[in-house]
Amino acid sequence: MYETAARAEEILSLNIEDLDLEFRRARVTSKGGAIEYVHWATATARLLPRLLPRLLASRTAGPVFLADRRAPTSGPRAPAAADICPATGRGRLSYPRAEYLLKTASTKLDPHGDGWTLHQLRHSALQHLAQAGRTAPKLQAKSRHQHLSSLGRYVRLGEETSARITAEHDPAARRRKR
Repeated sequence: MYETAARAEEILSLNIEDLDLEFRRARVTSKGGAIEYVHWATATARLLPRLLPRLLASRTAGPVFLADRRAPTSGPRAPAAADICPATGRGRLSYPRAEYLLKTASTKLDPHGDGWTLHQLRHSALQHLAQAGRTAPKLQAKSRHQHLSSLGRYVRLGEETSARITAEHDPAARRRKR
C-alpha cells in the first residue's frame, strides 16, 4: 500500500486477475469508478513472488487479501459472490479488519504506541515523495487525486522545505553546486 500510495479500499478490492507482476502494477477501480493502475517499486516486486506462489498455487481468481475464516453463505452478513474466494470460500479482507491487523502489527514501531492506520500509509508515501522533491503534478499522478487542492492536505512540508527551496533558488548565493 505504501509504495503505491493508493487508497486502502482500492488495494483491498484487488483480485488476483488484477495483478500484473511483470510490469509491477495492478488494475484498480478508482474512487470515481474509473479503471486505473497503481505501481509498486522493487521491494514489493521482490516480496510478491515469495508470497504469491502459495497463493497462486491454490487460486487463480478471486480476492487477493482474504479474511481468516470462511464467509457466511446466507444472512445479512453474507458478502457478494465476487467477494468470496472460489477456491477457499473465505471472504475478502474488510477495511476494519485490515486496519486492526496493521495497528496491532505496528504498535511497537509507532513512537506514540498507537499503531498506524491504513490511511497513514498513503499519507506517508505522498509526504515522503514530496520531501524528496517531487512536484505537485507528479504527486497528483501518483496518488490519482482529481484536484491539486485535495492533495494539499497530505503534503505539509514545513519550514525546512521552505528554507531549502529559498536557498536553492537564491540568485545571490555564494556557494556553487558541486
